[in-house]
Amino acid sequence: MRDCDYPATLELAVYSSQIIGWAISSRMTMDLILQSLRQAYWLRKRPKGVIFHSDRGSQYTSKLLKKELVKISITPSMGDVGACWDNAVVERFFGSLKHDWILKVHHATREEMTHDVAAYMRCYNLDRLHTANGDMSPVEVENCKNKVSTFG
Repeated sequence: MRDCDYPATLELAVYSSQIIGWAISSRMTMDLILQSLRQAYWLRKRPKGVIFHSDRGSQYTSKLLKKELVKISITPSMGDVGACWDNAVVERFFGSLKHDWILKVHHATREEMTHDVAAYMRCYNLDRLHTANGDMSPVEVENCKNKVSTFG
C-alpha cells in the first residue's frame, strides 16, 4: 500500500493555522468534504461570519456543498484557476504532513495511517511552532486570542 493513496480534507483556521476539522477516506467524495466541514462547524460552536475558502475541485463547486454552506451560514470563497498560492496555508500543511511525517513511515492499513495522521495533527496543533505565529503553536495563538477577547 502506498502511503499517499488516501484522499484527505481539512478545515483550518487561517489566522492561527489550527486544524479544526478533518477527514480521510479511500476516495475523494462529497461526504469527505462535508464530514470535515461539519466537524469544524460544531467544534467552533456554530460560528458566525466564517468564510470557507477552497480550490475549484469538483467537490468544492458542487451544489450539495453550496447548499450545506448556505444552511450553516458560511460564505464560500474560491481561488482563481491555476493560482496554487490562493490556498497556500492548506497546501503547506499537506506538504509538511507528507514530508515530515507520512512518507517516513510505512502504513500497512488505512487505520494505521488514520491514527498516524491524527497524531501528526495533534502535534501540529499543540507542539509544532510556526514562525508565522511568532514561534507559537496554533493552539497557543488561539488561547492568547481568547484571553484577550474574554471579559471576566
